[in-house]
Amino acid sequence: MASKFLGKGLAELNEEMGQIPDISVLTGTERVVVKPIPLAQISPNPDQPRKTFNEEELQELAKSIKEQGVLVPIILRSVKNKPYLYEIVAGERRFRAAQLAGLSEIPALVKTLDDKNAMEIALIENVQRENLNPVEEAEGYKNLMEKCQYSLQDVSRLIGKSESYIRNLMRIVSLPESVKNLIKEGKISASHARTIAVSDNPEQMAHDIINNKLSVAETQKRVKNTTRSQNSRSFNKNTLDKAYVAKIESKLSSKLDSDVKLREKKGGAGQFIISFSNRIQMEDLINKLSK
Repeated sequence: MASKFLGKGLAELNEEMGQIPDISVLTGTERVVVKPIPLAQISPNPDQPRKTFNEEELQELAKSIKEQGVLVPIILRSVKNKPYLYEIVAGERRFRAAQLAGLSEIPALVKTLDDKNAMEIALIENVQRENLNPVEEAEGYKNLMEKCQYSLQDVSRLIGKSESYIRNLMRIVSLPESVKNLIKEGKISASHARTIAVSDNPEQMAHDIINNKLSVAETQKRVKNTTRSQNSRSFNKNTLDKAYVAKIESKLSSKLDSDVKLREKKGGAGQFIISFSNRIQMEDLINKLSK
C-alpha cells in the first residue's frame, strides 16, 4: 500500500482518496507513521550537516516535485513541548524544493528520536547520498564526536568508512574559513586541503595550488619543504617531563598493584601498558579497572 501511494503528488492523492490515511509501521515498541505534514509546522535541524544548497539543483527538484510529487518521505521528529511542530532529521533538500514547488504539505516519517539518533541519521543520509561537500562532511564527523561523545572507531563503524579516511578528512576542520570557502567552491580538492592542513600557512598554499595548478603530489612536496603547523602530528614532540612520567607510572602501579608503563607518542597520543604475571593477577586487574 505504501509504495503505491507515496510516489504520487499530494494534490492528486487528495483528489483520488480525500483525506490521506496514516500508514503505520510497528518497529519494536515505536509506532512510526508516514503522513502529510504542513510545511508551516516544519523547521530545519540546526545540526544538519549540509549547510549549502545548490539553487539550480533545488529548482530542478522543485520542477520534478510539481510533476511527480515527493517520492521519498522526509524524516521528522516532534519538537519538545511543542507537539504540533516538527524538526527535520533527514530530507531538508526535499523540504526546500517542496516550498519552491508551492506545496502546502509534504509526506513525512515521524519518528521518536533523541539528539544523538537524529544526528546519526542526518549524517548517514547525507554521506550515503554523497551530496555533502568535504567541509560539511568533516564538520559533520567532528560534531558527532563532540556532541555524542563518539570515538573515531564509533564513527567509522556508523558511517562505513575507514578510520584513516575520517581522520584525514577531519584535518580540514582546522583550516581557515577562507580556505574552507575555496573547498566549498571546488577551487581546491579535499586531497589538496588535507595536505595543506599541516602547513604553517595554508592560505598561501591554497592560492599557490590555484595559481600554479599544482597536483596533490606537487603540493605534498611543497608542504614538506615548508614550516609545519603546530597542529601537525609530525610537528609535535613528546612533551611530558621524565619525572612526571615516572610519577604517573608509580601512582598507577601502586593503585593497580601491577607494573604500569606510560608510552607517549607524537601529537599527544599514547598508551598505558599494564603487565600481569598470571591469570589470577589478570582477573584482579579486570575487577579493579571495571570499578
